[in-house]
Amino acid sequence: MGRNSNSIRIIGGQWRGRKLHFPDAKGLRPSHDRVRETLFNWLIGQVEGKTCLDLFAGSGALGLEALSRGAKEVIFVEKERKIANAISEHIKTLNAQDNAKVKNWDAFKALDILDENSFDILFLDPPFERGFLQKLMLNPRLNRLLKPGALIYVEAESAIDTSAMGWSVLKEKSTSTLNYRLLQK
Repeated sequence: MGRNSNSIRIIGGQWRGRKLHFPDAKGLRPSHDRVRETLFNWLIGQVEGKTCLDLFAGSGALGLEALSRGAKEVIFVEKERKIANAISEHIKTLNAQDNAKVKNWDAFKALDILDENSFDILFLDPPFERGFLQKLMLNPRLNRLLKPGALIYVEAESAIDTSAMGWSVLKEKSTSTLNYRLLQK
């Protein structure tokens, strides 16, 4: 799948192989299949029955993959209305309305709205080159959303310093254009 194909393929779980399409949007950059496969290999046995937050959901690839693999609930936060609507349509297509909610919110405002200690897994894959990741990681409101021992997936355009949040690095990989890590609160 090419980056500009405007589609994602679910890698595993009950919807394995399903291809979902999404509209064009500036800065939308779904995680590559190989990156998602690595992430969910890291998460084997840790997604089923869990509550996940896909902040900066974009195409919804990470949250949809979690739902396919048995997540109890996924909250998708996406600021761009047409992209949020596309995620909602995917959820309906997959008949997952009981396990997923799409919030057409700004990710930073979501930090104030969402309930404390709600999430077992956090997916953080903000648009690159805008400084969002650094702002989020320095924002104490982010930590309050996470349950003790929560897992945090971070995808960034370069190596990232996670020490400011006190998160432990469990797994890490890099490509020439990407750094991705699984962290724990």
